[in-house]
Amino acid sequence: MKKLLFVFGLATAMVACKSDKKEKDAEEESYVIPASEKSSEKSPLTASVERGKIIYNDLCVTCHLPTGKGIAGTYPPVDGSNWLTEKREESIRGVKYGMQGPIEVNGEKYDNIMTPMGLSDKEVADAMNYVMNSWSNNIDEMVTEEEVAAIQEKEE
Repeated sequence: MKKLLFVFGLATAMVACKSDKKEKDAEEESYVIPASEKSSEKSPLTASVERGKIIYNDLCVTCHLPTGKGIAGTYPPVDGSNWLTEKREESIRGVKYGMQGPIEVNGEKYDNIMTPMGLSDKEVADAMNYVMNSWSNNIDEMVTEEEVAAIQEKEE
């Protein structure tokens, strides 16, 4: 009987520990690169782009597609987008706060809603750096967490 109680107690403790670990994991930031993938040799931009790829593939790919080409007339392209190169602040604001209303990208009009994704300033910067340095895009000026933090929601 003592052995049975001991085994039962041990099993209960193991389940409780596993439950605590799940809660702890859920509380941690969603888009963290595992330590095994980190390298001290990476530039800050390269590391940001890698984190941003995870965010893009999780949140953005549905509308803007894996190719960044978007869906004509519905969701604008982010690949080769003049909006990214000419309207940096508006692009960051859109990722940070969402956006709606008419815009023109590469000569085509879009009038849809991009909902806010609930990203931290660092995650917004990472997503922007990924998009701005993927496909045919090559915008070397890195978006920083501080730059994102300075951008306020537009009052309508």
